[in-house]
Amino acid sequence: MTDSCLPEWCGALGVHRGSPARGEVHYVPPVRTDVPFERVLGCLHGCAVGDALGLPMENLSPATITRRFGALDRFHLVFRTGFVSDDTEQTALVAQALAEGDDDDAVVRRFRRHLRFWFARLPFGIGLATLRACLKLWLGLSRSGVRSGGNGAAMRATIVGVVVSDRERRLSLGRRLAEVTHTHPLAVEAALYVAELAAVCARASKETSRRELVMKALEVVTEPQLRTAITTALETPAEPEAAAKQLGSTGFSLHSVGLCTWAFAHGAEVHDSLRLVIRAGGDTDTHAAIVGGWTGALAGASAVPSRLVDSLARGPFGARHLECLARTLADGAPLRPWSALIALARNLALYPVVLAHGFRRLIPFG
Repeated sequence: MTDSCLPEWCGALGVHRGSPARGEVHYVPPVRTDVPFERVLGCLHGCAVGDALGLPMENLSPATITRRFGALDRFHLVFRTGFVSDDTEQTALVAQALAEGDDDDAVVRRFRRHLRFWFARLPFGIGLATLRACLKLWLGLSRSGVRSGGNGAAMRATIVGVVVSDRERRLSLGRRLAEVTHTHPLAVEAALYVAELAAVCARASKETSRRELVMKALEVVTEPQLRTAITTALETPAEPEAAAKQLGSTGFSLHSVGLCTWAFAHGAEVHDSLRLVIRAGGDTDTHAAIVGGWTGALAGASAVPSRLVDSLARGPFGARHLECLARTLADGAPLRPWSALIALARNLALYPVVLAHGFRRLIPFG
């Protein structure tokens, strides 16, 4: 592992079972994936940049986003520093569970445990279905999932596709991970599609037609409504406001799958796709996280704007934490512990900022 993966907070309190003492390394067996480090890191960094870029615009209209935030070339939540939300954090928890688990049962068990303690750190922006599922996890219920059609399972699914190379295993494990929080067929299949498109992207040539990649991923979708949303997205013009009206921009899985596919298909580069999906309004952070994961997996980490990656807040779930995870997943490098206490402190500190942005959304002008 390179020195860049060893920030000062790595030796602090970890969240996984059997955490090593301060400064020690938790060794794991190499992950059997055929995806190179550059693509794995591209997925994680693309997810984080999209999440942080879209977070302040959540639930705003396309016109308001254009008026208030201009070119979308920097972060806006706290000055020019980017802070990620539950989209990136849950994606990282899935990545950690994949790195720690020796088999699929272990991966699911680890993710359930990580999600339970993640909830105890009082994350902001958590969806109602995920909240209810986390409460069930704390009650010790084996069936924690909620019958919700929201996009909470889909938002964390890109890393499953990037890491798990076998399609049958990807579908089986992807379903089990989705059902930890969401059991509605639309929500589960949306997660499987998100993972499948990420898998196709991570293993394709960068020059491959994006439409071709979407059609390949569409093979795993059996829900007629989802198939219609995806194929409609491919024929929708590249105009954000029109796309939002035609496809929907809410956190409903059907809307998320359609809008994210539209932005992925029409954007020439990572940042182009992120701008498109954010300008469509609605659930901007989740949609941008998904699109960032897809485009980053396709183009690699070098295609994710470095000035945005460098502007992400340091510490847990920041750029170097995600780089450490990518090293572990791609190369079998040592898995480093991270500070849950710092994550909790940051969440508490950001609550007033998030609330202030929420109140600003109520202002119809400016």
